[in-house]
Amino acid sequence: MAIFKSTPVTKIINGLTIKTSESTLLSSESYTTNGESAIIIKDVKVCKLQLDSTTTEHITIKALTDVLVVGDYSIDEEFDEIELQNGASVELRFLRDGWFIMSSDGLKNS
Repeated sequence: MAIFKSTPVTKIINGLTIKTSESTLLSSESYTTNGESAIIIKDVKVCKLQLDSTTTEHITIKALTDVLVVGDYSIDEEFDEIELQNGASVELRFLRDGWFIMSSDGLKNS
């Protein structure tokens, strides 16, 4: 399990001050978002990525492996989770009471 983060930054998200990194490169079977703008996931068979709306409001995910993205609120008012296959990417934004897919390529629903 490896997690590499870019230089630390301070962000205000949902009225809270969060110390985070702009981007994270990870090789882990599970991870919870913490304010990053971008996450690249690789070198594991499958990763379960938990979206945390208390620390993250906008994120781009690049999957270089299979990734199960689980929201703490629904995704596009329809899904509890989405599957990304190796090579896919998705951009998500949290607004009020849900995660919304803003852009994607190769998105697979489950």
